[in-house]
Amino acid sequence: MKKTIALALALLLCFSVFAQGASEAKTDTPALKVGMVTDSGTIDDRSFNQGTFEGVKKAAEEFGLECTYLRPSGTTTTDYVTAITDLYDNGYRFIACPGFLFADAVAQVQAMYDDLMLVIIDDALSAGIGKNSVAVIFKEHESGFLAGLATALKLEEGSVGFLGGMEIPSVQKFNWGFQQGVIYANENYGTKIEMDPSNFVYSGSFADIALGQQIANTLYSKGVDAVFCAAGTTGVGGLNEAKNRALSGEKVWAVGVDVDQYYEGDLGNGTSCVLTSAMKDVTGVAYDMVKAAVEGNFPGGSLLLLGVADDRAGIPATNPNLTPEIEAKVAEVAALIKAGTVVVSDNGAGLIK
Repeated sequence: MKKTIALALALLLCFSVFAQGASEAKTDTPALKVGMVTDSGTIDDRSFNQGTFEGVKKAAEEFGLECTYLRPSGTTTTDYVTAITDLYDNGYRFIACPGFLFADAVAQVQAMYDDLMLVIIDDALSAGIGKNSVAVIFKEHESGFLAGLATALKLEEGSVGFLGGMEIPSVQKFNWGFQQGVIYANENYGTKIEMDPSNFVYSGSFADIALGQQIANTLYSKGVDAVFCAAGTTGVGGLNEAKNRALSGEKVWAVGVDVDQYYEGDLGNGTSCVLTSAMKDVTGVAYDMVKAAVEGNFPGGSLLLLGVADDRAGIPATNPNLTPEIEAKVAEVAALIKAGTVVVSDNGAGLIK
């Protein structure tokens, strides 16, 4: 069955020119076509979707591959299966699926096509990982911990809050790790940071920028000094609220998520209201998976669990809002996490839910 991808879904093609003479090479194997289906939210969410596609696109450009992304018509399993199938029917044999909402769709599709390489990020595919599928999950609690530590060291005293998206494991782990990082700073570095349970909020959405701004407005109005925004596009609304307040002269901060969101808080004078970001290297992982597919060593059937020890979770190497002294302290604690001396819990026992 032949299908075409609807133009209304904003198909984006990216190409790269082969090295001189490569086009003259004869081969019986068609070039790999690589794609991605977006999770809830958009490709320009400056977070999870965008970060993943940037990795796919970078690899496609490097290896001279055709690449695309496709935004489903909705966020049901049927919507995701339809989008993946549309890409497959148009010749795409590598498809990245960023988000736990893809779990059921990937479980279905991996049984349909033996020659389709699938990567799902943020879900372990507990129902079973197909021979050509790779499941990637991150230790978000570790990057959240380092972001919480850095935030507490920067503020020294005051109050912090949390703006989450859907209350799912990956977002919860960011929250729990952040809280542990603040507690660690209070106990080991003498900071005095308060965490009121009412200031830790899940919005229930990754795609509502207005809702994120509204929630952040409430938190800042209550006196919260820094809000950790872990909610995709909804979180960008929180960053916007922090930016607006900072431009009005208020001393408030936001903490970014997934990728380095420093420039999302750009105040136009070489500074930013984004204190730091709790990152997981979705871009690097997406790139590596395409590279592995091209080189013939795609790790199908694998579950990858990645954290600080793998250099796949943490905060940005350069943090303009952090002093060298703070960066050094955070680096010391990151080394302790790598060594196993400091263990960050991946659950919310004893913490604000």
